[in-house]
Amino acid sequence: MVEYNEYRKSWIGKESTGAKQKRAAKIFQILQKYNPHSKIALHFKTPMQLLAAVILSAQSTDKKVNEIIDKHLFKKYKTPQDFASARPKTFEKEISQIGLFRSKAKSILTSAQMIVREFNGELPRTMESMLTLRGVARKTANIVLWNAYGIISGIAIDTHARRLAQRLGFSENDDPNKIEKGLMALVPNKKLWPKVNTLLVDLGRSTCIAQSPKCAKCPLNKICPSSRV
Repeated sequence: MVEYNEYRKSWIGKESTGAKQKRAAKIFQILQKYNPHSKIALHFKTPMQLLAAVILSAQSTDKKVNEIIDKHLFKKYKTPQDFASARPKTFEKEISQIGLFRSKAKSILTSAQMIVREFNGELPRTMESMLTLRGVARKTANIVLWNAYGIISGIAIDTHARRLAQRLGFSENDDPNKIEKGLMALVPNKKLWPKVNTLLVDLGRSTCIAQSPKCAKCPLNKICPSSRV
């Protein structure tokens, strides 16, 4: 459930929807100024590589994933056809330094085969179709659709975005889909949705970490209801 409730400021429970929207706008304005070049950290050159990288990054770090894909993986695999024709055991060995590599290998290769078979070898461009791929939920679909095609379908909610949405008082939910729906309502300008994810993720990695958040160094410490300063 929501972390660090003991630090939550008393006013958060009385905040109206309108006030929360204004606070959200202020927060993302501050974060944009604090980190104007925020963007996805994973390396890729093709839509299929991006899909593979996002699947690999689950419960792993982008840094570790980038090490693997830069060293050899994406030199060998570029298109859905490349991934679809890979030998499972060989592919597993190639990503074995990443956690849950067997299940991730199956998701990537099965998705690639499905893309070749059912989508004419091209990653689908709709949320509905993306969600039919193995190992793809809304977070992955949102990231791929935006970064590969410039299509905005929602706000990607990963571990960092979930934690910050809770600490910032934007959501009391643990369900990523409910958190996403709530954030979309708080940020009505659809064009800002991709940045909402990267700004929250970057702050979550650098400052608002899971254990012992660095509130004193946070640009939001005067507006965050969970700030310890």
